[in-house]
Amino acid sequence: MIIFYIFIFIFSILALYFSSKLLVGSLTKIAQFFGLREFIFAFFVMAFAGSLPNLFVGISSIIHGIPSLALGEIIGGNIVDLTIAIALAALISKNGLTIKSRTVQGTAIFTLIIAILPLLLIADHTLSRVDGIILLLTFFIYIAWLFSKQERYTRVFDEANNQMGIKDVFKNFFMLIIALILLFLAAEGVVSSAIFFANTFNMPLFLIGILLVGAGNALPETFFGIQAARKGDDWMVVGGIMGAVIGAASLVLGIVALISPITLTALDVSLLVIARIFLIIAAISFLLFIRVGNNITKKEGIFLLIIYLIFVLAQILIV
Repeated sequence: MIIFYIFIFIFSILALYFSSKLLVGSLTKIAQFFGLREFIFAFFVMAFAGSLPNLFVGISSIIHGIPSLALGEIIGGNIVDLTIAIALAALISKNGLTIKSRTVQGTAIFTLIIAILPLLLIADHTLSRVDGIILLLTFFIYIAWLFSKQERYTRVFDEANNQMGIKDVFKNFFMLIIALILLFLAAEGVVSSAIFFANTFNMPLFLIGILLVGAGNALPETFFGIQAARKGDDWMVVGGIMGAVIGAASLVLGIVALISPITLTALDVSLLVIARIFLIIAAISFLLFIRVGNNITKKEGIFLLIIYLIFVLAQILIV
């Protein structure tokens, strides 16, 4: 039985990865056809498409009566995004990630605020529907800021493909629907196996969400960042990561809390303390690297990797 659920979990995580890859690929071609802007494209692809695994896992968690799993995996995913995803992109790039843009620096501040906001709202051990509304409002405030000045979205996506026909667009829309179906099925597999592991090994679901599910759901933006870094599209890397963090921590978590408030147990709270500390460290480090030097070097990437490794050890030791 254990082997069966291990297989289900691994298969579901891989399904999340490949369906997200299919989703991002389809949206990329659609975005290229319509000539969307580079930073806007990267941000919205990952804010919406990249956050869909989080949303489906969140909805599935609500159906199973364990919304705390959704909170855990979003926090864990945010930590992965701000450490491993950025670090791998920086290490794979030729000279680190260079981003000289007021829009990116301003978005970095929003990323820090939005990543930490859920941790502040759940200080009373409950993420209520009111808190969900606050998270959703925060997301739309950022969107309003992003579009308030034309200079923030005037960089054209470099690989606009105007040779695509209407048939190609419809084909990609069809692939997008297939990807969404796979995402839903994969999310069900992840949640079901997570419940089994929690019951079998007497582990809190919150911990499984932070370490296993969160890392698995961060694969789309990690893959997106690596591919963009190989091409030298530093804007794409940072835009994708920021979109994933902001989309999951505000839009997705806001929707989940609005549907079903999240209440933490005493053990969940202790695990959250560790996660809160490392998420704040990761978010502040990310902000400082971008604003001080306008880049993220390979050495800084290694530093971010070390942060995540220490975080994993701390979470395991506290249980």
